[in-house]
Amino acid sequence: MADSPELAAAKRLLDEAKDQGFRFERVAPGEDGPLRGVRDTPKHRDEIYLAGFAAPESCTAIRRRRSSLIVPGGLPITARVTGDALTVLHTVVSDWLACPRNNR
Repeated sequence: MADSPELAAAKRLLDEAKDQGFRFERVAPGEDGPLRGVRDTPKHRDEIYLAGFAAPESCTAIRRRRSSLIVPGGLPITARVTGDALTVLHTVVSDWLACPRNNR
């Protein structure tokens, strides 16, 4: 059975996130278990949690500013997005670039 257009788009965005340096792992058993992705850059630590494909508010991503100092409570959050998988992945891939595209 062919993937729906939305699922195909999400898979392409997930591949692009991997190309941009995210490392993903399943955080629960099963081939449809939730995914957690992390990318560390010199300036940020980006995290994605994908718990469902189409369910609203089932996925989140946060961007934290890195610091050489120990920050009580963890690194400060500079951006956050919550929504379905397409919304979250599109935001992270399009707006939270690790480096300019022409410098990759």
